[in-house]
Amino acid sequence: MSESHDQKLETQIAFLEHTVEQLNAVVVEQGKQMAKLHAQVRKLTDSVEAQELERIRATNPKPPHY
Repeated sequence: MSESHDQKLETQIAFLEHTVEQLNAVVVEQGKQMAKLHAQVRKLTDSVEAQELERIRATNPKPPHY
């Protein structure tokens, strides 16, 4: 291979390595965002379930002998 061809390949490899690093950073950030969103969804789900349980309890009071 000629020197210019080698140089061209090295430049392309460097560009691809840089692109991979950038994409990896995006994937890591998205993973963090997904974990945060998952926690928020879990919290909201728990809250809705608790509200529903309270609503059921309020509409179905225990008999006086309890």
